[in-house]
Amino acid sequence: MPTAQPLPLSTPNRNLVRLTIVRGITWTGFLAAIIFGVEVLDFELEVTAVIGVVLIMAVINLATWWRLGRHRAVTDGEYLLHLLADVAGLTSLFYFTGGASNPFITYYLVPVTIAAATLPWRCAWIIAATSMAGYSALLAFHYPVPQLTGGHYGPAESLNLHILGMWLNFALSAGLVTFFIYKMAHALRSREQALSRTREAALRNEQVLAVATQAAGTAHELGTPLSTMAVLLSEMREEAGEQPMLLKDIDLLRRQVDTCKSRLQQLVESADRRRMGKPQITDAELWVAGVVQRWLVLRPDVSHLMEVAEHRKPARLAVDTTLEQALINLLNNAADANPDNIAIRLDWHDNEVIIDIRDHGPGVALSIADQLGETFVSTKSKGMGIGLFLTHATINRFGGGVSLYNHPEGGTLTEVVLPRAAANE
Repeated sequence: MPTAQPLPLSTPNRNLVRLTIVRGITWTGFLAAIIFGVEVLDFELEVTAVIGVVLIMAVINLATWWRLGRHRAVTDGEYLLHLLADVAGLTSLFYFTGGASNPFITYYLVPVTIAAATLPWRCAWIIAATSMAGYSALLAFHYPVPQLTGGHYGPAESLNLHILGMWLNFALSAGLVTFFIYKMAHALRSREQALSRTREAALRNEQVLAVATQAAGTAHELGTPLSTMAVLLSEMREEAGEQPMLLKDIDLLRRQVDTCKSRLQQLVESADRRRMGKPQITDAELWVAGVVQRWLVLRPDVSHLMEVAEHRKPARLAVDTTLEQALINLLNNAADANPDNIAIRLDWHDNEVIIDIRDHGPGVALSIADQLGETFVSTKSKGMGIGLFLTHATINRFGGGVSLYNHPEGGTLTEVVLPRAAANE
C-alpha cells in the first residue's frame, strides 16, 4: 500500500492547518458552554438550531482537513473564504444565543486578528467589515435569552447603554487590530524577506570566494608542472634531431604550454586590475555589440540575429571584464543548447538595461529552474553549474539580475537586467 505524502508546508497551507485546529478547539468549547448553559443554568435556547450550527461548522472543519490532504496550494482567496465561513458561523450561533448580549460576542476579534496577520490589506478589511456588519445586525435581530438580558424579551429593551458600549468598543478594537496587526505583520514579513536575501547573498559570496580560492590555488600549482613541461620539451626537441614530424609535434606542444602559462599570467594581472580599479562607464549598445563579436570569434559555428530597440538617447553601463565574461557564459549556454538562430535583443528604460538571449533548444527543466544560479546546478549532461552560478553572482554584484524562462514557442529566454549608469559618472 503506497505511503501517503506529507501535507504541503508552504506558509498559506500552514496557516490553514492552524486555522482548522483553532476552529476545532473553539467550536468544541462553544458546544461545551451550550450544554452547560442548558443543563445547569436552564438557558432557554433554540437547541435544535444551535446544535445544527455547531454540526455545520464541524462538517466544514472535516472538509477542510480533507482538502489539506489534497496536494494543492492554498490561495489568499481560499483562506479568505474560510475566515468568512467562520464569521458566518459565529453570526449564526450568536443569533440563536442572545445576539449582542452574548458574553462571547467579542470572539469576532479572533478572525479579524488572524486575517490582519496573514492576509493582504484588502482581505483583512473585508473580514473586519463583515464581522462589524454581523455584530451590528445582532443588535436588532436575534433570539433573546432571558438570562442574558435581565428578563427582557424584546430587542428594543435589550439595546441598553452597556451593549452599545460593547459594540462601540468592538468597532474601535476591530479597526485598530486590523490596521496595526497588519502593519506589524507586513513589517515582519518584509524583514524576514530582507534577512533571507542577505543570507542568500552571504552564502553566494562564500561559494564565490571558495571557487576563487580554489582557482587561485590551482593556477599557482599549475605553474610548476607547466615550467617542467617547457624544460622537458626543450630537451626533447634537442634529442629529436632530424625528425620533422616529431619536431612539429613538439613545437605544437610547446606553443600550447606557452599559451597556458600566458593565460595564467593574464588571469593574475586581470585580477589585480579589477581589485584596484573601478568599473568602466561605456555605451551599452557598443559594449554588447563588442561582447557579441568577441563571442563569435570563440563560437564560429553559431548563427545569430541581434536587435537593438530604438531610443533617442543611448544608455550607459558600468562594466568590467567579469561582466563581459558573465554575458559570454550566457551566450555559450544558448549556443550549447542550439547554435542556430540565437536571438539577442537590447532594450533599456529609465533605470535599467535589458539584454534578452533566446535560443531554440529543449528549454529548462521545471525541476531545476528555481535552482539555476543559486547552487552548482547545470542544464548540461556534463556541466558542473559553476559558470551559471558565477554569472549570477557577477551580475548581482553589479546590481542586476538574471532570469531564465521557457519561451512559449520553444527554447529558453534568458533575461539580463542591469542598472543604467548616470551619464556624469
